[in-house]
Amino acid sequence: MKKYLLLLLFVCSAVFAQNDVDINNLKWLPDSHSFWVSQNNNVAVYDVDKLDKHTTILTQQQLSESGFTGEIEDLVWNTAKTKVLLYTNSKKVWRANTKGDYWFFDLATGKGKQLGKNLDASSLMFAKFSGDNENVAYVSNHNIYLENLNTGKITPLTTDGTDKIINGTFDWVYEEELAARDGFRWSPDGKSIAFWRADASATKFHFMINSTDSLYPVVVPVEYPKAGEKPSSVKIGIIDIASLQTNWLNIPGEPDNNYLVRMKWLTNQSVMVIQLNRNQNQVTFYNCDTKSGAAKAIYKEESAAWIDVFDISSGEYDGFPCHFVDNGKAFLWSSDADGWMHIYKISSDGKSKELITKANFDAYFQAYNDKTKTIYFKASPTDATQRYLYETNINSKKTKRVTPDVFDGTNEYSFSTDAMYAKHTNSSISREYNTRLIALPGHKKILPQEADSFQAPQRDYTMEKFKVTTADGIEMDGIMAKPMDFDPSKKYPVFFYVYGEPMASVANDEPYFYPFIAQVIPQGYIGIAMDNRGTPVMKGTKWRKSIYKNIGIINTRDQAMAAREILKWKFVDSDRIAVHGWSGGGAVTLNLMFQYPDIYKSGIAISAVTDQHFYDNIYTERYMGIPGENEATYIQASPVTHAKNLKGNLLYIHGTGDDNVHYKNAEVLINELIKYDKMFDLMIYPNRSHSIYEGEGTSKHLLDTFVRFIQKNCPAGGK
Repeated sequence: MKKYLLLLLFVCSAVFAQNDVDINNLKWLPDSHSFWVSQNNNVAVYDVDKLDKHTTILTQQQLSESGFTGEIEDLVWNTAKTKVLLYTNSKKVWRANTKGDYWFFDLATGKGKQLGKNLDASSLMFAKFSGDNENVAYVSNHNIYLENLNTGKITPLTTDGTDKIINGTFDWVYEEELAARDGFRWSPDGKSIAFWRADASATKFHFMINSTDSLYPVVVPVEYPKAGEKPSSVKIGIIDIASLQTNWLNIPGEPDNNYLVRMKWLTNQSVMVIQLNRNQNQVTFYNCDTKSGAAKAIYKEESAAWIDVFDISSGEYDGFPCHFVDNGKAFLWSSDADGWMHIYKISSDGKSKELITKANFDAYFQAYNDKTKTIYFKASPTDATQRYLYETNINSKKTKRVTPDVFDGTNEYSFSTDAMYAKHTNSSISREYNTRLIALPGHKKILPQEADSFQAPQRDYTMEKFKVTTADGIEMDGIMAKPMDFDPSKKYPVFFYVYGEPMASVANDEPYFYPFIAQVIPQGYIGIAMDNRGTPVMKGTKWRKSIYKNIGIINTRDQAMAAREILKWKFVDSDRIAVHGWSGGGAVTLNLMFQYPDIYKSGIAISAVTDQHFYDNIYTERYMGIPGENEATYIQASPVTHAKNLKGNLLYIHGTGDDNVHYKNAEVLINELIKYDKMFDLMIYPNRSHSIYEGEGTSKHLLDTFVRFIQKNCPAGGK
């Protein structure tokens, strides 16, 4: 790494005070412990070993001279770190801005040019260098293109891409539920490309209506396989760059009844593919010959519930879930098959499997240092609301906590790619977020030079943690927020925030309460968030997977039974109990309002799944099974089934442009409430998505609607 930076003769190097390094926005370079930061489109690279100096690899002037306009949103590096691609002018695809423009810059000359000039503006996706640095490949409008960096020639590698034939990226549901966006990989030698091809021809459209942006309404189709519908037919092809011929891998199983979740090149002629079956309770690892297409199963695992191929709640996309060790002779794989999430070492031929983390607590893989043979993982053996870094040696199996005791609470780490350094962020309900750059092993602080500062959060309410045991014997963790002038001799309204499904937890040891409810707490409300069975917290497999085929049932009961215990507290006013949730939490809110009207007097549900049949197949079938195999539970779990029982004050909110939880959910619920003459409040946001933020004034209007309803129907203040 260092020798390449010395070749950048055009750059200006200067000595800066260490405090000038922006560690909050650093991004690690591949295969190193150097990182880059951009300020006003001046890109600087720092080597953590020599932080008193930095190398400016690109200046705003150089970008301007090359015709670059816009902001640097990301950098893509070649292997030698002598060339980069700049990502800019991005546009939203589904959840994220994954298409935009790419510019190529040679760092030895400082010269650059835009790629894909004859393609649509802001249409390029996932551009990356070939291993030989001769070409860049990218996706545009569902086809893969090759651009030669010397001649500028652009060659289409696929030509059949349409809205239904998707090359090099994925359909809506693969991105949403399998965290898959980038759909192609270069071979190490740059002579081949492996790519996913999804055929969504048999996938039905869900039609949304945009009635606001033109004289006549516009129909917006979204490929959306709902629960019970088969997924898109997906296969993996290998493009030979010299001949432009594609060879398809012969992976067993029906391509429209399995999921090809992840892929990684092993050698220049082999790739590993990870496949999930339709029910997502069986995973198979295949080693595939890219010339013959032959696929050999080397490892298989089954579960009575579902299998987490990756940490589904991490928010990370496209990462391969296995880390290769012992010079490629084995790989690390995480599984909770023995009752805890543990890390295993599996030989590359699948013939041997060794348990690495043996303690009786969950261990979630974070990084691996090949030099020291150290595995880093996150864990929290005694408090599921917190997170700490642990390490174990792959040979000795000795395990110890790395995070120092002073950093109690939630700890997050962003590792350098060689796992020798990390950006560490710490917080808790009693301290503000604080960040530092550390060296590993040892957790030695590199930056900032000042002593660690643990400031109390600047908020207008207090927070504390608690545990509550339900009548069913279930102990649940909770976070509680109280107004500053709380008087334990008075009775206060309680506002519950719920989610309750396997994608997220809410009772986290972090400085702030859920923002909407936090707006009203100072007026005289108690805010409470609790994690029921089925949430992805570190309490073992039984806790997390007890919700299998029980979404909408176990989580609803756990929340209600815990609330009943809380109603016994002397400072709680049982006549002023409110609940709120969004998306899956919106479904829980509706189920609580409909099934436990004696507890919850007011509720605000946003963008809720009102019928389990209406949501996508990958998520719903993973946790609920296929509808035909579990129909009675699908019905019992759906809020619309219980809508006739509404007694309290309900505000329902939804956006008509929601491509995730469709507006159809709202209209079906509305019809059911009308059928039984149930009075409720309704706020519809035209053409807004699942997050309801688009359009001038939307966020403020949503908050004001929220606050106005709760103040009217669940008055504030201790009495």
